[in-house]
Amino acid sequence: MCAARPVLDSLEGLALGDAFGDRWFSVPLDEAPAALAARLVRPAPWHWTDDTAMALVLVRHLLDGGEVRPDALAREFAAEYARAYGRKYGPSMHRVLRGIGAGGDWRTITAGQFEGQGSYGNGAAMRVAPLGAWFAEDLDLVARQAERQALTTHFHPEAVAGAVAVALTAALAVRSRGEDPPARAELLTEVAGRLPDTDVRSGLRIAARLPEHTSVRHAANVLGSGTLISAPDTVPFALWSAAGHLDSLPETVWHTLEGWGDKDTTCAIAAGVTAARTGLAGVPPEWLTAREQLPGWVGEVSLTTDRSPGAAAGDRNTR
Repeated sequence: MCAARPVLDSLEGLALGDAFGDRWFSVPLDEAPAALAARLVRPAPWHWTDDTAMALVLVRHLLDGGEVRPDALAREFAAEYARAYGRKYGPSMHRVLRGIGAGGDWRTITAGQFEGQGSYGNGAAMRVAPLGAWFAEDLDLVARQAERQALTTHFHPEAVAGAVAVALTAALAVRSRGEDPPARAELLTEVAGRLPDTDVRSGLRIAARLPEHTSVRHAANVLGSGTLISAPDTVPFALWSAAGHLDSLPETVWHTLEGWGDKDTTCAIAAGVTAARTGLAGVPPEWLTAREQLPGWVGEVSLTTDRSPGAAAGDRNTR
């Protein structure tokens, strides 16, 4: 059985973080620091971006089949892109998703990006937290499924590692429901220990060693906060922020925003992780009113599905 509540909670949190963070791109640079210091919530509406659009596709895909089926998922990502390409997709994803939508093989297209290196952007990581919640009972399965979904658009090992790291952190957040949250350093160290030798892993290990009193701005300067739109420059900071505020979704979002950088994506990643543990508890109602609503099918999902994703998947093997 797959308990759908943590999955949907993670999805709702991801969308909230995405829309919340994106709204701050319109704040004039000379006004932004004071507005953030005063925690002035931005006026409605808060529209979500490609981060949420792709997460919705991924969750619907899991609901339909119980596991990641890369051929189908790649086509579904491309179909959603064609339907709503104005969701701020990045340049490389325009090329990838148009090519897949035109009938190209996703393996050839993704592997051909950036002279055969593939994209190491943060797009595979920004959408994956709900998958970690889905497969939370089996961390090895979380890693395999996160990798499979990543490869449909991002061939580079760093992008894959970033997606795996986010999914694992979300899974561990789900496992801590009803208990004290894991300590930040322990959580980040455990996730890093399950990753291959990558810059993402190195970033998480550095994040785990930052003193507890480290300011957000210092952490962002050391780890990066998505300015380069890459997985190594985005994931360690977003997970550091989430891991320090696993009992409060609003605090996760505010603190992540302080890092500036790729604000919609860092907030989406961090909020997707924290919400996998907390749900929307403590979120001001006006935030949810301001945020663009998710499609109607999200509210129609049963709190428990009769899928057995772990068994099904186990039987088979910038931006």
